[in-house]
Amino acid sequence: MKIYSFPPIAATNSRIMLLGTMPSKDSLRLGQYYGNKRNAFWKIMFSLLNTAFSEDYDVRKSLLITNKIAVWDTLKACERESSADADIIKPEPNDMQGFLEKHPSIEAVFCNGKDALAYVDKYFQALSLPAYYLPSSSAANAIGWERKLSEWKVILEFLK
Repeated sequence: MKIYSFPPIAATNSRIMLLGTMPSKDSLRLGQYYGNKRNAFWKIMFSLLNTAFSEDYDVRKSLLITNKIAVWDTLKACERESSADADIIKPEPNDMQGFLEKHPSIEAVFCNGKDALAYVDKYFQALSLPAYYLPSSSAANAIGWERKLSEWKVILEFLK
């Protein structure tokens, strides 16, 4: 089945971009980035930004915008039956160059997992910004919460 990613969450003054691959089935059903309750993305963001956790998606998006964080996916479309990145076929990249031209204040790209980084390497070689690997926030990534949070702290260096 062909699926499509969401529009980015971004402000004109965003300083970093967090890139995933494609929304999960739960995310697509809810129409929300990182909609699977077992995915640690939102817990990580609220923890790093020292803000009380919220389930409200508008509050979540506002947290990102207020802290100059953009979120998007490397792919605009693909075919996939499950939520697993490993099952992606016929990937179609998003227009990263066009996005970055409209958001010149972005200083770095952070890839949420190895598959997001692989798509950045494959489709965006001309990316004029550094791209960093972050361990996937997915529940399928077996590393513990403390390690995920610790490795994601690197984004704070770009938000000062």
